Amino acid sequence: MKANYKFSNLCGTVYRQGNIVFTPDGNSVLSPVGNRVSLFDLVNNKSYTFPFENRKNIAAIALSPDANVLLTVDEDGRALLVNFKRGAVLHHFNFQNPVQAIKFSPDGKYIAVSQVSHIQVWKTPNHLVREFAPFNLHRTYTGHHDEVLSIEWSPDSKCFITTSRDMTARLFTLDPLEGFRPKTFAGHKDAVLNAFFSNDAKTIYTVSRDGAVFTWKAKVTEDSDSESDSDDEIPIASTSDGRGLFNEIANTRWGVQKRHYFNQPGTKVVCTTFHRASNLLVVGFSTGVFGLWEMPGFSNVHTLSISQEKISSVAINPSGEWLAFGAKKLGQLLVWEWQSESYVLKQQGHYFDMNALAYSPDGQHVATGGDDGKVKVWNTTSGFCFVTFSEHSAAVSSVEFAKQGQVLFTASLDGTVRAFDLIRYRNFRTFTSPAPVQFSCLAVDPSGEVVAAGSTDSFEIFMWSVQTGKLLDVLTGHEGPISSLAFSPAGNFLASGSWDKSVRVWTVFGRSHAVEPFQLSADVLAVAFRPDGKELAAASLDGQVLFFDVNLGKQTNLIDGRRDISGGRKADDRVTAANSASGKAFNSLAYTADGRCVIAGGNSKYVVIYDVREGVMVKKFQISQNLSLDGTEEFLDSRKVTEAGNVDLIDDRGDESDLEDRMDTALPGAQHGDMSKRKYRQEARTKCVRFSPTGRAWAAASTEGLLIYSVDESVAFDPFDLDIDLTPQALLTTLAQKEYLKALVMAFRLNEKPLVQKVYESVPRADIRLIARGLPVVYVGPLVRFVAEHMERSPHVEFDLLWASALLGAHGRHLRDRSGEYASVLRALQKGLTDFEQLISRLCEDNSSTLTYLIDQQKVKDADVEMDDSCSPQAISAY
Repeated sequence: MKANYKFSNLCGTVYRQGNIVFTPDGNSVLSPVGNRVSLFDLVNNKSYTFPFENRKNIAAIALSPDANVLLTVDEDGRALLVNFKRGAVLHHFNFQNPVQAIKFSPDGKYIAVSQVSHIQVWKTPNHLVREFAPFNLHRTYTGHHDEVLSIEWSPDSKCFITTSRDMTARLFTLDPLEGFRPKTFAGHKDAVLNAFFSNDAKTIYTVSRDGAVFTWKAKVTEDSDSESDSDDEIPIASTSDGRGLFNEIANTRWGVQKRHYFNQPGTKVVCTTFHRASNLLVVGFSTGVFGLWEMPGFSNVHTLSISQEKISSVAINPSGEWLAFGAKKLGQLLVWEWQSESYVLKQQGHYFDMNALAYSPDGQHVATGGDDGKVKVWNTTSGFCFVTFSEHSAAVSSVEFAKQGQVLFTASLDGTVRAFDLIRYRNFRTFTSPAPVQFSCLAVDPSGEVVAAGSTDSFEIFMWSVQTGKLLDVLTGHEGPISSLAFSPAGNFLASGSWDKSVRVWTVFGRSHAVEPFQLSADVLAVAFRPDGKELAAASLDGQVLFFDVNLGKQTNLIDGRRDISGGRKADDRVTAANSASGKAFNSLAYTADGRCVIAGGNSKYVVIYDVREGVMVKKFQISQNLSLDGTEEFLDSRKVTEAGNVDLIDDRGDESDLEDRMDTALPGAQHGDMSKRKYRQEARTKCVRFSPTGRAWAAASTEGLLIYSVDESVAFDPFDLDIDLTPQALLTTLAQKEYLKALVMAFRLNEKPLVQKVYESVPRADIRLIARGLPVVYVGPLVRFVAEHMERSPHVEFDLLWASALLGAHGRHLRDRSGEYASVLRALQKGLTDFEQLISRLCEDNSSTLTYLIDQQKVKDADVEMDDSCSPQAISAY
């Protein structure tokens, strides 16, 4: 098996902190998710997370006006310069101080960056040229007495206005201007959050945290006043090089023309933005309310509550139609169309950690369960959550799909197992035990008729009938909490792992009710059956993965993975990462679709793939490089160790500027699931790993969200059966001679996807069945997989369906006899066919609705014509 998997997407987390940015075309929104950036395409309904990572959680992002350069800055002020279209990191740079605000000038030539109380303006690096030092400092601006909160450029890119906690705003010019001194806009009674220029730059609006909006315009003064102030204002004539607006802004004597107040009781302004073209001021409040005001009249367009927590960031797209909001505490991202008053996008991750995940049988959906008691189902193609179930009242410990049908089973610590219908989106069954217990694991038999759950309290396994909801059996024998359950794919065995250092294999449906116990040297954390049901894998607390032959009842192999998974020293660890005993065990196991490899994850930053037969590690993935998480560093930074201990562990909550951030609402001693502002750090760990049924991807439920790794398609040259005469030119010559079968085989031997696609799409429709019949058996699997992948991105619906039908008709018996070997290929084909079915059915429904409308309109028109005819003078005279 090839292990060329690479990070492809991050689901389950849509916003963490920082500012939200719209792309210049207004169709997509960029959101910081931890130390990564996600792009949400609002038109095509897809999400994509860039593969690059910052050192720590991102504090601010900025996108150039031409959408070529993306700049991301983390909490420490370390920045990444990224080619936005390619997603490639061009340069690393350190601003030395935390950055609160960063903004590109409208012409894209400069970047303004806040540096505590200073502002630095840098020249924008060229994204096409690789330079040794691409960042060139233009100027540094001083004058504020406290932290700078925002930066806003004038429309001509010659001036910018900054706001600060010192309750003032200041106007600076990009280049030195003779006789100019930075203008100070004072008068607010709280920190000024933002300042904005109007479209003609003749008006400036400043917004403070206490809900005041000041409108600033040029002072109307007499000649004597202007002469007396000539020392401060030296008028400079406008020139023909387009500096008129610049001089006008810089030389205007600004004064408050109007003071407005939002009058929202018991709330503070948290974030604001302004749309120049339509003069719309958008304001987000600490109570989760946002409002739209039209300036300069300050008329309220509408006010709406969209969240239970404060809105952390707000953005408006260039056309002014869509508003994007981010709520940090809840992890919400909302895009609102204010004119139609409807949501364009509404996504929210799990409030606490993600505990479990499961792929649907066709690989199209992923279900996740979290500590917040919610169950979410995500679409693997779009990356969006399309349904959330909140029936559970405690943490969800396990989720499983039924092998047939659209049914999802979940187990929870609230003592219930629930079955959800994914067609009607309802909880249609709830299973409970005779005495209240907490369920820690779940298994569903292949037929979907029986569901089993293990308890942590009574050490029993409960089995229910899905049809009737009645308790069928209670399996006893374990002497410790049940940690994991798995039904054999053949359906005749149930395996259970427990903290009593044993694995038991139960013959649950046979008359004998035999039990086969396997004794291990440590507590069992996870069990998994091979897809053919003949082998069982178990992970123990001492870091070992053991393999058992189910039919013979004996151990066949052992992998010691302690050294593979160990790594990462926490901030409060007294011993080094190499000597630490914590996290050196796998708590989740899953077989690949072909059963050759097993993937394992645990309480560490690593996920490992092992070859089962050889017992060797194939590849090790590090799920996060984020230093904001505990356990990502191998060695602690000695510079952070002080007399009071590690700097990361010192509680500096009292230093926060906002009262609500300083308040401690936590219960004494509470740590698990405590999202208040206490000083505790999240750990980098993996709670669950699963392989996609198609074999092309795997997912991990981690601290940062649902990480999805898919097969790396960028492998340039990976030939299958190379020959000295086999070249792309020879292939094209063969194709020109219309020898399609030979060309197709040559393309698969070269194994270059563009060539395979060229030959595949060149085959005439009439020859498809003939070529499929003559195709050598060794190329059937690769061609079926190629057809399945082609279905996902191709408009040729009928052409792909003809290929699928011809291949299954000609080689159906071969595929059926080796169904285990081709399981992942067939599931990928099933996924593509399901997509086609949904696409065509949706199209037919739209067409039928359109035709019905046209027929109704024609009937109305005919009725009007008949009425006109009946009312005509001839008809009246005849009457």
